[in-house]
Amino acid sequence: MEYDLEKRTLKFSKSVVNYLSKIGKTTINKPLILQLVRSATSVGANYREANNASSKKDFTNKISISKKEINETKYWIELLAEILPENEKKDLRDIWQEAKELTLIFNKIYYNSKNKKPTEEFPEEIKQ
Repeated sequence: MEYDLEKRTLKFSKSVVNYLSKIGKTTINKPLILQLVRSATSVGANYREANNASSKKDFTNKISISKKEINETKYWIELLAEILPENEKKDLRDIWQEAKELTLIFNKIYYNSKNKKPTEEFPEEIKQ
């Protein structure tokens, strides 16, 4: 398990880019692929910016962006999974699992930075 979140988000971005570079491109999946690359690589970039924030408010804002981008990434993964053949989905499932874990992490960081408890809409894992 990777605990350095900067390294972990970079590894996640690389895994998305590497996976997408190997799948066949069509007129249908190409826009989804471009959106997925943008959102997946934005997660780590915004987290790095958060680590160099000039204030707590700036930090919380950048974490909020990372949180939104990882959620958007899951959306694009779900859409892409709908149109890919089954033999191209195994690695996408692994990417999805990592996106799910990063979602939990960024939700926790965000709510800790706001000194708030997560609302009922979040899974039990976050409320601890």
